[in-house]
Amino acid sequence: MKQKLTEGKVGFQLIRLTLPMVWGVFAVIAFNLADTYFVSHLGTNELAAMSFTFPIVMVLGSVSMGLGTGASSVIARAIGEGDRYKVQRLTTSSLTLSLLVVGIFVLIGLASIDPLFKLLGAEFEVLPLIRDYMTIWYLGVICLVVPMVGNSAIRASGNTGVPSIIMTIAAAVNIALDPLLIFGWGIIPPLGLKGAALATVISRATTLITSLMVLHFRERMILWSLPKLREVWGCWKTVLHVGLPAAGTNMITPISIGFITSLMASYGSEAVAGFGIASRVESFALIAVMALSASIGPFVGQNWGAKKYGRVNRALRYSFLFCLVWGILMALILSLAGSELASIFNSNPEVVAITAKYLMIVPISYAASGFILVSSSTFNALGTPLPSVVMTLTRMFFLYIPMAYLGSWLFKVNGVFAAASLSSLAVGIGAFFWNRRACSTKAAMKLEQPSLCQENPLDSPAKKVLLGNGTNR
Repeated sequence: MKQKLTEGKVGFQLIRLTLPMVWGVFAVIAFNLADTYFVSHLGTNELAAMSFTFPIVMVLGSVSMGLGTGASSVIARAIGEGDRYKVQRLTTSSLTLSLLVVGIFVLIGLASIDPLFKLLGAEFEVLPLIRDYMTIWYLGVICLVVPMVGNSAIRASGNTGVPSIIMTIAAAVNIALDPLLIFGWGIIPPLGLKGAALATVISRATTLITSLMVLHFRERMILWSLPKLREVWGCWKTVLHVGLPAAGTNMITPISIGFITSLMASYGSEAVAGFGIASRVESFALIAVMALSASIGPFVGQNWGAKKYGRVNRALRYSFLFCLVWGILMALILSLAGSELASIFNSNPEVVAITAKYLMIVPISYAASGFILVSSSTFNALGTPLPSVVMTLTRMFFLYIPMAYLGSWLFKVNGVFAAASLSSLAVGIGAFFWNRRACSTKAAMKLEQPSLCQENPLDSPAKKVLLGNGTNR
């Protein structure tokens, strides 16, 4: 397979990768914002119900992203090595693994809706609304997990344009269906929150079909021959070596947000609704750094596989500088326009005030959040997910949650938001220095971080299985 990211100017390559991803991430966040906007017109309870579902939706999304991260990491390095058969087998096995994971999570999710959301603090009048939404959402979760892994495989090949187009189509379908299914039109009855969930499932189904078609017909990355069980297991282990820690790392954030949502629930439905609006606006403000972090992984993976370590170091310098500039810009904009943005989604003065407070305090740490995202993607691309786990655990469980409860006791809602900002600042600064030191040179990595320089999962017996007794197919 042609190596697309190991030649040319580093800055140009990063821009070429990131710009399509900006639009793709914008499309995903746009339909989340559209859901929030249309549901907000149903009432505060409906908006609070959707806010309660946010941590659980993020958990499933985190599992998907973790599997996609693992797939992208090993596939990109295999591309850098120039081994086409390994690329195809890893891609195919990643997709079958995602199907297995989907089945497990659907069964667990459907059986735990009521007890789980009661634990999160959902009140009696909100719980039936949550049940309506999540039942449909769980049944369509295959349309979330499989295409996310498929799009990660496409990005690993250096193609970020096609995944962005796929995400844009899905967003357009979702935004078009939301008002029709939520409020009804003609022969279509108003379905309320059920309509929002159904629109999401239908839109995700388009990504499922499209990503599989691209992988098969355009990229030629899927094998249809029936492999031996040992071969499949060998591939699964290489993907899970990065994918499991990455999924665990991704789940730390929504689980933590679940604790924070429960804490916010003590201040009433208005506080939960305001927190939910602010979280979605925040996702929109961080589009550029999220796109960059998604793009840096394939770039690092391919260049590391091709042993072009200097290109990796230059890419990291450019990425950290961009995060700094973007974070400062977003903090200024949101501090000035927070109330106006909140009023677009809800006219309740208390909801608007809480959203504006969040957007005044938390964006101070956006540059540091960008450092964390880029550093995590880099470590995962190198096949060493442990640093990402450490950074996320420290940020959420050791700093954010304890400080949020303390801040809530001392300063009410403002203390919760200050805890979010301080925890990101502390870990973001640490992530910058950790990543720069670990990736400064190949020689330094061999001496100080031996595992960073090794393709250990693919140098195991699984590699021999993949290559077929030393023959490069």
